[in-house]
Amino acid sequence: MERYDPEVPPDPIEWLALDADERTLLVERYHRDARVNLPKRARPIHALLHTVVENQLALEDQATVRETLRRLVGEGLKRHDAVHAIGTVLAEYMHDLLNKKEVQSDGHAPYYEALQQLTAEKWRGG
Repeated sequence: MERYDPEVPPDPIEWLALDADERTLLVERYHRDARVNLPKRARPIHALLHTVVENQLALEDQATVRETLRRLVGEGLKRHDAVHAIGTVLAEYMHDLLNKKEVQSDGHAPYYEALQQLTAEKWRGG
Protein backbone atom coordinates (compact mmCIF):
# COMPACT_ATOMS: atom_id res chain seq x y z
CA MET A 1 0.00 0.00 0.00
CA GLU A 2 1.54 3.27 -1.10
CA ARG A 3 -1.26 5.79 -0.56
CA TYR A 4 -4.04 6.46 1.91
CA ASP A 5 -7.30 8.16 0.97
CA PRO A 6 -9.87 8.44 3.78
CA GLU A 7 -12.70 8.39 1.24
CA VAL A 8 -11.64 4.91 0.09
CA PRO A 9 -11.55 2.14 2.69
CA PRO A 10 -8.11 0.59 2.74
CA ASP A 11 -7.95 -3.14 2.19
CA PRO A 12 -7.90 -4.52 5.76
CA ILE A 13 -5.22 -7.12 5.05
CA GLU A 14 -2.93 -4.61 3.32
CA TRP A 15 -3.54 -1.97 5.99
CA LEU A 16 -2.81 -4.27 8.92
CA ALA A 17 0.25 -5.70 7.14
CA LEU A 18 1.89 -2.28 7.31
CA ASP A 19 4.01 -1.28 10.27
CA ALA A 20 2.10 1.04 12.63
CA ASP A 21 4.45 3.92 11.82
CA GLU A 22 3.94 3.38 8.08
CA ARG A 23 0.18 3.64 8.52
CA THR A 24 0.50 6.91 10.39
CA LEU A 25 2.94 8.28 7.80
CA LEU A 26 0.46 7.49 5.02
CA VAL A 27 -2.25 9.37 6.91
CA GLU A 28 0.07 12.33 7.53
CA ARG A 29 1.09 12.37 3.85
CA TYR A 30 -2.55 12.38 2.74
CA HIS A 31 -3.37 15.39 4.93
CA ARG A 32 -0.24 17.25 3.84
CA ASP A 33 -0.83 16.58 0.13
CA ALA A 34 -4.54 17.46 0.45
CA ARG A 35 -3.50 20.67 2.22
CA VAL A 36 -5.79 19.99 5.14
CA ASN A 37 -5.29 22.97 7.42
CA LEU A 38 -4.32 21.69 10.86
CA PRO A 39 -2.34 23.43 13.58
CA LYS A 40 1.22 22.09 13.49
CA ARG A 41 1.03 20.72 17.04
CA ALA A 42 -2.22 18.86 16.27
CA ARG A 43 -0.97 17.07 13.15
CA PRO A 44 0.62 14.05 14.86
CA ILE A 45 -2.38 13.49 17.13
CA HIS A 46 -4.81 13.91 14.24
CA ALA A 47 -2.89 11.36 12.16
CA LEU A 48 -2.67 8.96 15.08
CA LEU A 49 -6.44 9.10 15.70
CA HIS A 50 -7.07 8.49 11.99
CA THR A 51 -4.73 5.51 12.13
CA VAL A 52 -6.36 4.01 15.22
CA VAL A 53 -9.85 4.37 13.72
CA GLU A 54 -8.69 2.76 10.45
CA ASN A 55 -7.08 -0.02 12.50
CA GLN A 56 -10.36 -0.63 14.29
CA LEU A 57 -12.26 -0.64 11.00
CA ALA A 58 -9.84 -3.26 9.64
CA LEU A 59 -10.10 -5.59 12.64
CA GLU A 60 -12.72 -8.32 12.57
CA ASP A 61 -13.78 -7.85 16.20
CA GLN A 62 -14.70 -4.17 15.81
CA ALA A 63 -18.21 -4.51 14.37
CA THR A 64 -19.50 -1.55 16.40
CA VAL A 65 -16.93 0.78 14.85
CA ARG A 66 -17.68 -0.47 11.32
CA GLU A 67 -21.44 -0.15 11.89
CA THR A 68 -20.97 3.39 13.22
CA LEU A 69 -19.03 4.34 10.09
CA ARG A 70 -21.73 2.83 7.83
CA ARG A 71 -24.47 4.62 9.75
CA LEU A 72 -22.72 8.00 9.68
CA VAL A 73 -22.07 7.73 5.95
CA GLY A 74 -25.72 6.75 5.50
CA GLU A 75 -26.66 9.91 7.40
CA GLY A 76 -24.77 12.00 4.86
CA LEU A 77 -21.20 12.29 6.15
CA LYS A 78 -18.33 11.67 3.78
CA ARG A 79 -16.21 8.74 4.89
CA HIS A 80 -13.38 11.08 5.93
CA ASP A 81 -15.75 13.07 8.16
CA ALA A 82 -17.15 9.85 9.62
CA VAL A 83 -13.60 8.77 10.52
CA HIS A 84 -13.16 12.18 12.20
CA ALA A 85 -16.41 11.76 14.10
CA ILE A 86 -15.37 8.33 15.38
CA GLY A 87 -11.94 9.73 16.20
CA THR A 88 -13.55 12.47 18.27
CA VAL A 89 -15.43 9.88 20.33
CA LEU A 90 -12.21 7.87 20.67
CA ALA A 91 -10.29 10.94 21.88
CA GLU A 92 -12.98 11.73 24.45
CA TYR A 93 -12.95 8.12 25.65
CA MET A 94 -9.17 8.13 25.98
CA HIS A 95 -9.32 11.41 27.87
CA ASP A 96 -11.85 9.93 30.27
CA LEU A 97 -9.70 6.81 30.75
CA LEU A 98 -6.63 8.89 31.54
CA ASN A 99 -8.46 11.05 34.05
CA LYS A 100 -10.31 8.34 35.99
CA LYS A 101 -8.65 6.83 38.97
CA GLU A 102 -10.81 3.73 39.14
CA VAL A 103 -10.55 0.95 36.58
CA GLN A 104 -13.76 -0.27 35.03
CA SER A 105 -14.20 -3.97 34.45
CA ASP A 106 -16.52 -3.58 31.46
CA GLY A 107 -13.74 -3.13 28.93
CA HIS A 108 -14.50 -0.61 26.26
CA ALA A 109 -18.28 -0.60 26.76
CA PRO A 110 -18.47 3.19 27.33
CA TYR A 111 -16.67 3.79 24.01
CA TYR A 112 -19.00 1.46 22.12
CA GLU A 113 -22.06 3.01 23.79
CA ALA A 114 -20.89 6.49 22.79
CA LEU A 115 -20.40 5.30 19.20
CA GLN A 116 -23.92 3.86 19.13
CA GLN A 117 -25.29 7.24 20.24
CA LEU A 118 -23.20 9.21 17.73
CA THR A 119 -25.10 10.72 14.83
CA ALA A 120 -24.04 12.91 11.95
CA GLU A 121 -26.24 15.66 13.34
CA LYS A 122 -24.62 15.46 16.79
CA TRP A 123 -21.15 15.50 15.25
CA ARG A 124 -21.99 18.51 13.10
CA GLY A 125 -23.10 20.24 16.30
CA GLY A 126 -26.82 20.11 15.63
